Amino acid sequence: MTTVLDSRRLTGPTILLDRPGAVLDVLLTDSNRERAVAAWRTCVARMLDAVGWGDATLAVRTFEGGASLAFSAPIDALYAATELNEWAWGAATAEMEGAPAPDLAADVEALRARIAEESDPKLVALHDAAAGRQLTFLHDEDGVSVGSGTGVLVWPVDALPDVSSVEWERAHDVPTVLVTGSNGKTTVTRLLAAMVTSAGRVAGTTSTDGVTVRGCSIAEGDYSGPSGARMLLRHPEVETAILETARGGLLRRGLPIERARAAVITNIAEDHLGEFGVDDLAGLAATKLLVARTVDHHGGVVLNADDSILREAGSGLDAPIVWFSLSPASPEVASRVRRGRAALLVDDALVLQVDGTQTVVVPVAEVPVALGGAARHNVANALAAVAAASVLGVTPAQMAVALRAFGRSGEDNPGRANIVDLGGVRLVVDFAHNPHGMAALIGMSRALPADRRLVLVGQAGDRSDAAIRDLARAAMALPPDRVVVKELGDYLRGRAPGEIPGLLADEFAKLGVRPDAISQPGDELASVRDALAWARPGDLLLLTVHENRARVLGLFETLRQSGWQAGAPLP
Repeated sequence: MTTVLDSRRLTGPTILLDRPGAVLDVLLTDSNRERAVAAWRTCVARMLDAVGWGDATLAVRTFEGGASLAFSAPIDALYAATELNEWAWGAATAEMEGAPAPDLAADVEALRARIAEESDPKLVALHDAAAGRQLTFLHDEDGVSVGSGTGVLVWPVDALPDVSSVEWERAHDVPTVLVTGSNGKTTVTRLLAAMVTSAGRVAGTTSTDGVTVRGCSIAEGDYSGPSGARMLLRHPEVETAILETARGGLLRRGLPIERARAAVITNIAEDHLGEFGVDDLAGLAATKLLVARTVDHHGGVVLNADDSILREAGSGLDAPIVWFSLSPASPEVASRVRRGRAALLVDDALVLQVDGTQTVVVPVAEVPVALGGAARHNVANALAAVAAASVLGVTPAQMAVALRAFGRSGEDNPGRANIVDLGGVRLVVDFAHNPHGMAALIGMSRALPADRRLVLVGQAGDRSDAAIRDLARAAMALPPDRVVVKELGDYLRGRAPGEIPGLLADEFAKLGVRPDAISQPGDELASVRDALAWARPGDLLLLTVHENRARVLGLFETLRQSGWQAGAPLP
């Protein structure tokens, strides 16, 4: 027996195809995978020929326990393409199980009708005309657009113009940067926006926190996927767009745009493995490296030279690489950063190197988010932003202005390594959500003085048991005197209530934390209150906050206004 996991449109290039299409993710046993894939190929080719799509590209990506089956399709028939793919899989399954074959003639007629219903010649013509002019083309139920930012033209989907009537001279693209990686994406996005703003340009960003223009929010929520990109790129004030580009969007739909001035990959670490057929670091790296496809020889791909996977991947890229590194003198890194453009940590300063000439941008001690160098992960994030800003033409002096200012207020980088002093207790609030991110946060927190230390931790349900336990192991490096384990009710993702906190608590106990030093108060806000109730003056509380940051920060403000001191009852 086989199970369909997902059937979806691919609206941009993916690890499977370099163009739009449809994909079907299916579960298969090792014993029937080869036969099933062969049967699908035969059936899908038969139907593609029958509906006039015989030149479609087929793509198969196998993974442990299953396969992704895809083919390219016209942009104005992607819903029909998913139906065709489902038909092909049904026909293949029938063939493998010896069941009667579907009525090909009747199904061909139905699919042709579905394709005709979805067909939109004006959409295709606009796409082709924009591609010929190397302009960004975006389409969804909200509209169709060519160009981006200050050069965007937008039309309702039901009122598309003829290509000949478009004022093409008004359309242009603004410089765009795609930022991806396992950790640090949001911070790099915000830092880069601050540098662009320092250079006198209107910056727009998308991130897991929302969409901003000129630093003002225009939408809140997780907009790190294609919908956020479309919203920002259609905003007519934007002069430079910086798009946090999450793995999920890349796998679900593909690249949000086909051309960018720069792409940044911060690092590759274990997270979300097992989703969409990506079950190892090689597959994760291939997914994140998709952003490099958007950059030509006029731009730059910013890579972390301290990441062994990215060092190896760099050799296969065509676009210019701008490396960044905390350890430029290490043998593995030195050969890569010796020439060309790079952002490096040299003698406790952020340095921009161009063709062998090094320019000090700013000492680390003058960068607030670096916490005097204690937040080493933020030193790396700042270097990544320096590297990308240099591709955009931002000067070192303009970068320095932004770096000296960014992080003085918690509003600059909300939810990322925010330090709050409250009632005699120091709180570190961060989004750390995987072992790599937790390790970086712990490394910073260990450098902060404290009488006792507490860590509050939780995890989403789409991670494996091993990955959830790995998060607890990473947190133990603090080491904590107290552990609070929370339930992420909005992120159970198939898990039973209490299951994940139970796994975390069990792992902390196995690692030596006394049972009476582990609490499971419930949701995020209850867990934060539990941590504060335990605290005494001089303590450090490391609070990972994921789903209720506004309410948590509101609690802090209420306590501050009431004059609360650690050790006193919470109001």
